[in-house]
Amino acid sequence: MNGAPTVELERVSHWYGPVIGLNDVSLKFEPGVTGLLGPNGAGKSTLMRLMTGQMNASQGGVRVFGQAPFANPAVAGRLGHSPEHEQLWDHLTGRNHLVALLRYGGFTAVESRERADRALERVGMTAAAEKRVGAYSKGMRQRLRIGQAIAHDPELVVLDEPLNGLDPVGRREMIDLVRALGAGGHTVIVSGHVLHEVEKMTRRIALVHHGQVLAEGTIDEIRKALDKRPHHVRVATDDPRGLARLLLEEPGVVSVRVAKGEAHFEVTEPGAFFDRLARVAADGFVVVREYESTDDNLQAVFDYLVA
Repeated sequence: MNGAPTVELERVSHWYGPVIGLNDVSLKFEPGVTGLLGPNGAGKSTLMRLMTGQMNASQGGVRVFGQAPFANPAVAGRLGHSPEHEQLWDHLTGRNHLVALLRYGGFTAVESRERADRALERVGMTAAAEKRVGAYSKGMRQRLRIGQAIAHDPELVVLDEPLNGLDPVGRREMIDLVRALGAGGHTVIVSGHVLHEVEKMTRRIALVHHGQVLAEGTIDEIRKALDKRPHHVRVATDDPRGLARLLLEEPGVVSVRVAKGEAHFEVTEPGAFFDRLARVAADGFVVVREYESTDDNLQAVFDYLVA
């Protein structure tokens, strides 16, 4: 990306009395989707409150669109936020809830109605637009929160645990919506602790644990940086013992474990190993049905970094 990042945190710390919420965090967020990942209590919500201007950092600098976001209306109008927990106006209908927020944001009555209807459609709530929010299910309330975050078409969208309370269909729809927002040029920051779901939204992540950033970048970049940890490769074959004998002495093969119909390798040079495996299969020494690196995924990377 050319120019400044949408969000930049430089050596940011925040504490709640004697409790450290964030410790010396530096991060940049650019257009596209970035997953902010970590267990509950890791510091994700604190990061989001800082970048949305709800509170000020105890130490360090936070810049959003090149400005300090705390109590800054110029920044607030260009971002949308769906917090994990928020009190909604239960006495209003879903449509009127969004219209009221848009009117408060400075849009005309006609434009507010049009934007509210578009947002309700995008989050799958058109059929419930005239129902009172107080009668909404947990999943419907979550959809409405996401709808209010995107109704004014903000450049920055911050979604804290957006899949909570949604059924499988709703989760799939919101994953697709997040991906579409990122593809449309928005900067989307989405937090989560169910790693495989965030992995469906983006390969770009920041891993947070105990108030610190353990790693950032794409999943592939982070995994490649962990060269000291062998890659685990599972190979389905008709002759696992024969395959083990052929490959065990290859450079970079640390160990092999044989199971029924499978051989499990630990390798430090996965590219060279896969090349050699392909040659062995092509030469017909054994039949290789399939193979995969079982730890080139977000859960495995996160487990390793936390451990």
